[in-house]
Amino acid sequence: MAVSLGVHVGQQAASMAELRSLWRRLDDAGVDWISVWDHLYEAPPAGGTVDHFEALSTLGALAADTSRARIGCLVFCVLYRNPGLLAKAATTLDHISGGRFELGLGAGWHEPEAEAFGYDFPPVGRRLDQLEEALPLIRSLLTQDRTTHEGEHFRTVDASCLPAPVQDRLPIWIGGTGEKRTLRLAARHADGWNAAYVSADRFRELNAVADRWCDAEGRDPATLRRSVNLIFALTSDGTDVVEVVRGQGFGPAAPSLAPGALGGPVDGVVDRVVEYVSAGADEVNIALRAPWDEAMLDAYLELLPAIREASTKATPS
Repeated sequence: MAVSLGVHVGQQAASMAELRSLWRRLDDAGVDWISVWDHLYEAPPAGGTVDHFEALSTLGALAADTSRARIGCLVFCVLYRNPGLLAKAATTLDHISGGRFELGLGAGWHEPEAEAFGYDFPPVGRRLDQLEEALPLIRSLLTQDRTTHEGEHFRTVDASCLPAPVQDRLPIWIGGTGEKRTLRLAARHADGWNAAYVSADRFRELNAVADRWCDAEGRDPATLRRSVNLIFALTSDGTDVVEVVRGQGFGPAAPSLAPGALGGPVDGVVDRVVEYVSAGADEVNIALRAPWDEAMLDAYLELLPAIREASTKATPS
């Protein structure tokens, strides 16, 4: 089976007109997936100094502007929205897109924006508790006629979510690389799992952990989709990958993130993506931050057929 090839777009440092033009171009080029992220400030954090658009309203435009690619958010932070609101938004976006929306969820990490906008930002264990409670609640709201829930963090009373999504089962993704809880939650509750900015070897390790959690949950591991986001670091001038990543705002973290970037010469792109397919990825997304190299993006999009063909021959290891 050919790998799904997507683009994860950070909706910052660009106008809405530029973003809309970009994802129309991506849809026309035949990408399989287009996603945004859920932040209130720029990422990486820069003190709220970069123009940045909110995720749900951005997704409404993305859903209306495209017709082919599946769309989603990788991932919504459960701290920022009530699960009922997220379920209603997901259903609405599924209708706008004609059944192409997929819902990504996570525990959040961007403490500076949470503090700036007055959201509580508890320790990671408690944030994961909230995610764990929200997952089955959202699933129930998306699939059941009525949902009543009285939990530690969330509450619903005979809640309906009408109309139902277009899809019989609107996919839910979990994003993160935590081996003890995040991957267990993915195995227990999710249709797919996404990791960001990791090397192919690390993705292979995490993939094996996900398999073990699926086994522990009595689930066929093949039913959990696996995706990875790679920082788009191709350039036409031969700039070192670490420097490209550093230039996207990652600063001192660039050397540790560079192994999770798609960089180097264009003629190595196919083999690089196939490495992730061999490591267990069903979907590979390039992550764009403005400004990106337009010539290199064009070159990457032209390689989509070759990547898909090569991926059908890859053997997971």
